Amino acid sequence: MSARAESRARSARVAAQAKVNLRLRILAREASGYHQLETLFLRLALADEVTVRATDGARSLDVTGEIDARQLGPVERNLAWRAALEYANTTGWPAGFTIGLEKRIPVGGGLGGGSADAGAVLRALDAIAPRPVGESALLGIAARLGADVPFLTSTAPYALAWGRGERMLALPAPEEREVLLVLPPFAVNTAAAYGWLAAARETTGHDQVGGAAIALETLRDWSAIDALAVNDFEAVVAARHPTIAAIVRGLRDLGCAPALMSGSGSSVFGVLPSGRGVELPRFGEATGEPAPRVLLTRSAVGVAAVVVEPE
Repeated sequence: MSARAESRARSARVAAQAKVNLRLRILAREASGYHQLETLFLRLALADEVTVRATDGARSLDVTGEIDARQLGPVERNLAWRAALEYANTTGWPAGFTIGLEKRIPVGGGLGGGSADAGAVLRALDAIAPRPVGESALLGIAARLGADVPFLTSTAPYALAWGRGERMLALPAPEEREVLLVLPPFAVNTAAAYGWLAAARETTGHDQVGGAAIALETLRDWSAIDALAVNDFEAVVAARHPTIAAIVRGLRDLGCAPALMSGSGSSVFGVLPSGRGVELPRFGEATGEPAPRVLLTRSAVGVAAVVVEPE
């Protein structure tokens, strides 16, 4: 069997890790309509399981796990599917593919589940390709798919990113900590969140926001991270969903630092102090509204390796 044929007979699997934004500043808007951003990404232990196999032409996507069928949408919009197509169109290989996603990351909450799946597909395909393109080229492909995808394609567990997420500086990860994730029973549309933020800035006259100087040597210290933790979306989302602010306060009361919304929401996370055990809290009981879901995970100090599986 030739090396090319042998490579096509292999599949690969990888854990697609979720992320949180420890810092998220939305900067000036470009003439194209896109906003520049400044963000501090951190991967979590919580992950989807992604399996990819190259085929001679057939293409399929199978999604299982913790997801409502109504959340799936058309296959052509799925980021894992789009990532496989981008890889094939860029490299000329493979002719086809099968993708299996076992979903564990909540959908549409700002934890980067779809982007993590896309990054995992790119890494898996490159691991079984007859002519791998390498991480640098993968990041170029990832940049065409969304602002979170380059980081979640990289092998960095922690990074400062600028631009549209394509400019990254990998950093040594801070000490591993337990992380509480609180998932309200509603989603936040990202385009709507950008609109709310733009309207708020027009009202205040602060529609042009620049980046800040950050002392990189402090970014392994959780106290320093807490001091610079901010999410520009949080206030405008909380103005429409007061539950967000209540959850942040509740996490702070538990000693979490930082505690803030991730991405454009609606997930809120809190980093627990070292060695601090905690009973999973309850939120929303006083309001009579559906209670948010609470998950306990850990911050990541590394990135899951791709496992190639000969058939």
